Amino acid sequence: MERAAPRVLVADDEDDIRGLVRLAVRRAGCTVVAEVADGLAALDAARTAVPDLAVLDVSMPGATGLEVCAALRADADLSGIRVLLLSAGASADDVARGLAAGADSYLAKPFSVAGLVTRVRELAAGGTA
Repeated sequence: MERAAPRVLVADDEDDIRGLVRLAVRRAGCTVVAEVADGLAALDAARTAVPDLAVLDVSMPGATGLEVCAALRADADLSGIRVLLLSAGASADDVARGLAAGADSYLAKPFSVAGLVTRVRELAAGGTA
């Protein structure tokens, strides 16, 4: 029996970035189950679609990626979703805040599509990146 492709939620308030993430997710062999532009919509989508991986922008309206990540970790039904945070903030403090919120991985913008493909593959397979 063939294993279903990992399911990914994409949340970023920039259309261009969502497009790049969608491309990387598909190249990684995963399925995009939802694409949203704000944090509150990301939480709703996570509850509805329950993805294997959520790729979240840190700076979004409604709720930040950090807030969404923390909410996922606090919800017993959603706490197993892997989380990759994307952010223009690339300092050690920014990364530490992301990981403290419960993210599995953190990737600074701008990122390469190839690098994102690798990270999505690793996380969707249940690893850490």
